[in-house]
This record gives sequence, C-alpha cells and structure tokens, in this order.
Amino acid sequence: MKSSVLHQKSNENLNETAVKVAVAKGDGIGPEIMDATLKILEAAGANIEPEYIQLGEQVYLSGNSAGIAKETWEIINKNKIILKAPITTPQGKGYKSLNVTLRKSLGLFANVRPVSALYPYVETNFPQMDVVVIRENEEDLYAGIEHQQTQDVVQCLKLITRPGCEKIVRYAFEYARVYGRKKVTCMVKDNIMKLTDGLFHQVFDEIATEYPEIQNETQIIDIGAARLAANPENYDVVVTSNLYGDIVSDIVAEIAGSVGMAGSANIGTNVAMFEAIHGSAPDIAGQNIANPSGLINAAISMLAHVGQTVIADKIKNAWLATIEAGFHTADIYGEDNSVKKVSTSEFADEIISRLGEKPKHFVGSNMSKGKGKIEIPEYTRKSENKVLLGVDVFIDWKGNDPEEIGQALSKINAFKLKLKMITNRGVKVFPEGMKETYCTDHWRCRFVAKSAEINTGEAPVYTPINFEQIVALLSKLHTKGFDVIKTENLYEFDGKRGFSLGQGE
Repeated sequence: MKSSVLHQKSNENLNETAVKVAVAKGDGIGPEIMDATLKILEAAGANIEPEYIQLGEQVYLSGNSAGIAKETWEIINKNKIILKAPITTPQGKGYKSLNVTLRKSLGLFANVRPVSALYPYVETNFPQMDVVVIRENEEDLYAGIEHQQTQDVVQCLKLITRPGCEKIVRYAFEYARVYGRKKVTCMVKDNIMKLTDGLFHQVFDEIATEYPEIQNETQIIDIGAARLAANPENYDVVVTSNLYGDIVSDIVAEIAGSVGMAGSANIGTNVAMFEAIHGSAPDIAGQNIANPSGLINAAISMLAHVGQTVIADKIKNAWLATIEAGFHTADIYGEDNSVKKVSTSEFADEIISRLGEKPKHFVGSNMSKGKGKIEIPEYTRKSENKVLLGVDVFIDWKGNDPEEIGQALSKINAFKLKLKMITNRGVKVFPEGMKETYCTDHWRCRFVAKSAEINTGEAPVYTPINFEQIVALLSKLHTKGFDVIKTENLYEFDGKRGFSLGQGE
C-alpha cells in the first residue's frame, strides 16, 4: 500500500471545495508577511480557506510550555495543511522548540528546501546554482535523548531507523522524478559511523536501483559540504540525515545570498507544514519593511502540494518578474539592480500587478508540468534472526590505569562470560592499549562467552549467550563494588554483526 504525500496533478477547478489551511500569523514580522502572502494568494485565485490558529510567543507566555494549545492541535489534525509564519520562543525559560514539536508530533519526515540563485538582483558568486536539500526531519541526534553518565562524560544518542531512511531517500528520488531533476546526492559519514550512517547509505543504494533514469552518488558529508559550498552548480537534489541536513541547507541558502528569500516544506504522510526558513526578526517588526519572499515561496510549495500547480506557477512567475523589474525590499535593495525600495505591502502589490506575466531573465516556474505525484510505500518490517552474543557494560571508574581495571574485571567469574576488551571514548585501552591514550572516568567493558574465539584478523568470532548470564554478571559487578551506569547488549541479525568494534580491536 502506498501513501500519497505530495500531489502534482493540476486541479484548478475553483468550483470545487476550497482547501482549508491552518494559518499561523506568528510573531515579530510574521503578521506582516502573512498578510502580504495571503493577499497575493487571493488575487491569484488560490482556492484556499484560511482558518487562523495561535502559535508561539503569546501561547508560551500564557503558561503553555508547549507553545500550542489543544484546540490548535484539533484544527491542524482536521485541516492537514499548515501555513506558518515565523514564531518567537521566549529565551531563558527552558521552552522547547515548537518547530521541532510540530515536525515530530505530526510525522513531518521530509524537510524540503529549494534554493536557487537570483543573480544579479541578489548578490552571489554562483549565479547558476539551483539546489534542493531534502533533510530527514524526525530522528538522528535531534531525538534529543541525552544523559550525563559520569562526572566527566555526557551522551547523546544518534538514532537512525530503517523506516526513516526508506521514507526520506524514496522521497528524494520521487521528488527528482516529479520535478525532472537529474541527480540525487546522498551525504553521510559512514566511514566513521558504520552502523548508523552506514544504514542510511545502504538504504540509499537499495532505493537508487529503482530509479535508473536518475543519476545517484554518495559523498562523505565533510568533503561533500565543502564541494557543495565551492561548486553548487554540480548538485541537484541532496538528501541527508537531520543534523547534516540542517547544516547543509543553511550553507546552500547562505551561498545563494538569499537566506531570507527561501521557503521550506515539511512533508508528512497525512499532514504538511509550509514556512519561511528565517526567524521572526522582532527588531524590525511593525515597520512594514520585511521581505515576505520566504513565506511567499512556502505558500507556492503549499499550492503545488494541494494540486493547485497552475496558480503556484502564476505566483512564482509574477514574483520572479517583480524581482527582475527592480522593485525590492530593503534587504536586497541596491543601486545597481533596483528601481525602487518598497515596503512589505508594496512588494505584494507589485507581485499582484504582474500576475499572468513571466520572467525574462530567470527560468519560469513549471510546477504544473510535474509528472504524477509522490508516493511513499508503507514500511514493511522483514523478519530477521536475532542472536545475543555479549554485552557492553559501561562503568564509572575514577582510576586512570586501564591495566588495573582490566585485571580486576578479568578475574570476575560469572556464568561463563569473560572480559574481551575495554575501551575509553571508543579506543581500546585493554588489553594491550597505548599508554599515551587519555582516559576519562567512562569505561566500556565488553563481555562475551568464554567459548568465543578472539581472532587477530578483521572479524572476531562471537558465540551466543543468554540473558540470564548478563543478569548474573551485573549482580557480580555490583557485589564487587563496580558502578555500572548502563549496558548495551551485543546482537547479530541474520548473521550480521549489529555492533561496532572498538578502535584497535
């Protein structure tokens, strides 16, 4: 079964029921740019019906720590479409990010940021760049699961799931197919994080085979980001995980010179949210000088999402024609390429006056020529044989001699388990560690079956154990005075090792 998440077939019959949209005017400059955007949508004939919702600063300050009320959730779940202006999160009171709450609570798994150059009207060194960054939106380090485990060490869990990888990678290829894009680039760091980023890379390779007409490539995130910043014209669609995508999308917007001009789509299976990527800019709020382009572009993506692609093209072309004509807000105004510095509302009026026109310098919008619609299959979990092979026991120990703790743990006699190695910050320090390795108070101690072979080759051989052995080991360690702070069981899945080796193991 497949779920449609982005409609592309044009549906411009305005006699049909209007699409209800939950509209949040936001904080700071939000109300001004939202009013300008809605005025343009109405003039262009967009068949939408706004239903206003309250989000952000005033809700926080009313005592709601989430920044969103129960009745707002109800409107969102009813309408399924959100158009949101920037909001302000009050500082210094521990409030959680409402954007993250919305994205994760509503299953908005894909963050889509198209960025193209507007040269010479917006200064950039890359006048030909046209890049779409598709960022996984729900997991990775942004799961926000953190713990302080010892006096010296804090931990953040990086969670990468197969369902999450499959959804975002397929979305990237489907997006490329619908919009006629030629290449999808995957950015990962699986030379270091072989299991987490390795899974993302593996899923990318699997799904890429289903789209032979689209070129695919994988790059390590550090050199990939550097190459993207140096030669963005070599990239088309970039897909990556949450943290990398957050960084890369801002790099792309910055080098295009148009951070304030870009819109963002947050796409889920049932709900979608559209917003500008910039903040609420309270310092210029109420002055009618803000550039509404980011929210206008978000609204254009929203119209494409609900099938009103002809109207989306109409607005995008009028916006481009207005930029070409030199009517610019203060943030992009310049003596060389501007005719008049206009206010927020005046900029909207200039766009409205050009509805039906097409740009002469820029390539016109062609969303209405999109082929079909994006569909994401429901995830099917395959059955795998899971075998317990050992346990990593993490111990808080204030000593600094790995040999001392190693010898003490090696003497533990607990139900046919033996100490295989100890690592500190991932580096093997026992047995046969390097005396130069700096050690904290956080020791990973790997216990395996006494019958397991310890090879000197690439792949140590492990043999199965049972959970009762781990319980007995933990009891023995506690009795001997060791401070166990966490454990991680070691498994294999269908014969494939499901844990990393220590550096030097």
